[in-house]
Amino acid sequence: MALNASTQIAHPADQVIATLSDRGFAEHLTKVANGSLTDFSVNGDTAGAFTVTTVRSVPTDRVPDIARKFVGATIEITQVDQWTAPDAAGNRSATVKISVAGVPVNVSGTEQLTAQGETSEFSIDAKVSSSIPFIGGKLASAAEPYLGKALNLQAAQVDAWLSKQA
Repeated sequence: MALNASTQIAHPADQVIATLSDRGFAEHLTKVANGSLTDFSVNGDTAGAFTVTTVRSVPTDRVPDIARKFVGATIEITQVDQWTAPDAAGNRSATVKISVAGVPVNVSGTEQLTAQGETSEFSIDAKVSSSIPFIGGKLASAAEPYLGKALNLQAAQVDAWLSKQA
């Protein structure tokens, strides 16, 4: 299943990148989702190309019923974002890979952060897949709207986080 979503963030791209690579923000975002941050690392200098790896344990109470049959009370989600260095305009892109421990559901695609002066556009173009025979497509379809909501939640929290810092 394809996932395409975009949203505006009322802050410059460099501030958005600084927030997305901040452990404090990752902990905050995870708490908003009623989860716990298991691991967080930034590999490389955020002024150039770098990778953020985030591992979260989150409750499955909001997981679609079809997926809940395969998991327990919590799931561990690993997200790896490999960001490029900014171009001359301050735009960045990232390859994103998300996996769920113990469940054959994966997300892979690209994120774009487009600098628009004092604001930014954040978008994702990804594919949700599952290798479970017969129901993998249904499982991927059920996961798609939750990933779109997660993008919007993340963007709203980046806005709120940066507004508090100002």
